[in-house]
Amino acid sequence: MARNDPRSEANEKNLPTPGVISGQFAAMGQRRIEEYLNARTDLLEKLQESNKQWLERVQSEANLASELASKLTAARSIPDTMTACQEWSNRRFEMMAEDGKHAFADAQKFMETGARLLSNGWWSNGKLGGLSS
Repeated sequence: MARNDPRSEANEKNLPTPGVISGQFAAMGQRRIEEYLNARTDLLEKLQESNKQWLERVQSEANLASELASKLTAARSIPDTMTACQEWSNRRFEMMAEDGKHAFADAQKFMETGARLLSNGWWSNGKLGGLSS
């Protein structure tokens, strides 16, 4: 039995088919997941790079301490000892300044990655993906 109600025909013509809607949602969801995974991969790469730099810094500090110990052991006078300590402290302060610059640069990289993740809509309006409940 066919129904010839003009209102129901108009409503059916204006509504997209369920397959189109689900396809759009699937594409949107896939795009968001890809963006999230890309940002996460980028963040992981930045963390690995930062970790490598800090491990190299620890090694250079250990080498500096070893050099100081060698110089102090070889020192035959108080002026030799003072010179070795002065050289060590000068280099140590240079390294601390470099550490501060590296820490700031690392924090900036992490903040940029986090901002990119957030600007893609993952937490817009305080809700996951900008979706309202």
